[in-house]
Amino acid sequence: MKKVYFKTFGCRTNLFDTQVMMSRLKDFEIVLDEESADIVVINSCTVTNGADSGVRNYVNKINRAGKKLYFTGCGVYHQGGELFSKRKVLGVFGHSHKESINELLKEENFFKEGNLEHLDTTIVEKFIGKSRAFIKIQEGCNFECNYCIIPSVRGKARSQDENLIIKQIKELSQKGFSEFILTGTNSGSYGVDKNSSIAKLLQKIILIDGVKRVRLGSLEPSQIDDELIELLHEEKIAKQLHIAIQHSHDKMLEIMNRRNRVQTDIALFEKIASKNVAIGTDYIVAHGGETKEIFKDAITNLKNYPLTHIHTFIYSKRDNTKSALMKIETDGNEAKERLKIVEEIVKEKNIAFRKNIKDKLSVLVESKHDDGIYNGFDQFYNKMFIKSNKEIKNSWQQIENYEVRDETNFAEI
Repeated sequence: MKKVYFKTFGCRTNLFDTQVMMSRLKDFEIVLDEESADIVVINSCTVTNGADSGVRNYVNKINRAGKKLYFTGCGVYHQGGELFSKRKVLGVFGHSHKESINELLKEENFFKEGNLEHLDTTIVEKFIGKSRAFIKIQEGCNFECNYCIIPSVRGKARSQDENLIIKQIKELSQKGFSEFILTGTNSGSYGVDKNSSIAKLLQKIILIDGVKRVRLGSLEPSQIDDELIELLHEEKIAKQLHIAIQHSHDKMLEIMNRRNRVQTDIALFEKIASKNVAIGTDYIVAHGGETKEIFKDAITNLKNYPLTHIHTFIYSKRDNTKSALMKIETDGNEAKERLKIVEEIVKEKNIAFRKNIKDKLSVLVESKHDDGIYNGFDQFYNKMFIKSNKEIKNSWQQIENYEVRDETNFAEI
């Protein structure tokens, strides 16, 4: 039986797509290291030119190793054709074909781009190498941010069937999974095509036996309504939301063709923070149009957001987007400095938040390091390192006494 290794680039949605493909393989053996594989399947990301470059470098590496190579994911639409024409991969298949992977890997020399209307029907019964389960609740995006290529490679927003989502969570909970992360291309748009909403879906998920915690993927500010905010008091819903603002200056939000604006974002965040909920966000520095004056004002604004977590990015050009046509005013060193400034502000906010927590921390222990230290995440999505003489991997720990360190919390039990 031939051995298959999956190399996944990019986001949580891609991680889920890889699990879909793994669950569909019946005539192959899945391995977790590329060296022992006969076949390597690349699930690619194309969010930036740099992402494309990283994928190409990996393709070249695997070719030098003499492995059979297949290519899928978002990169199919931008570099799949070139890789195939140069005979660097044996086959290329788009998202809508991934459920047919068991048969595709028996073929060679094919290019199947697929369509952008497909929704998976696969029930993922196990998550290989994972302690938490990712549940993809929707696909595609209706937003048109000027820097983003994703709608053109994932299609318009479309919601997964609610019954399928519930069935999948029930089956996984029976197999021992107790934390579920709801994800998608634009997960907050769940229900826009089904007369439903993310809040209505959550209300049904938290009633499922075995579910101990549900985390939400990235949301847009415009997708958070009072119904969702009211649900945040539910014990099973993680006390952390990731709400993508991308910037803290209205001029930049306008340039990026974003729907959110600073003052309404701050008001929303303050309302959520008052519920004892941590808040993360995405933030782009050095996008075209970001002058020194704008950045200075943006930092003043950023200090007013009750943030606890942040994913910060230096703007990276993505061909075939409107932002790619703009002049970049910021050089590389200045961009790195701006990135650091933003991260330091939120780091200090995170430490202050962790020092003020009054609740016990509910931690799902995910892994054990070589030094014997365990780690996991609490309900606020803060990492916890745990020293213990007991075997506690994959267990839930209620922790009251712990040390707040710069990057993480630390406890001995």
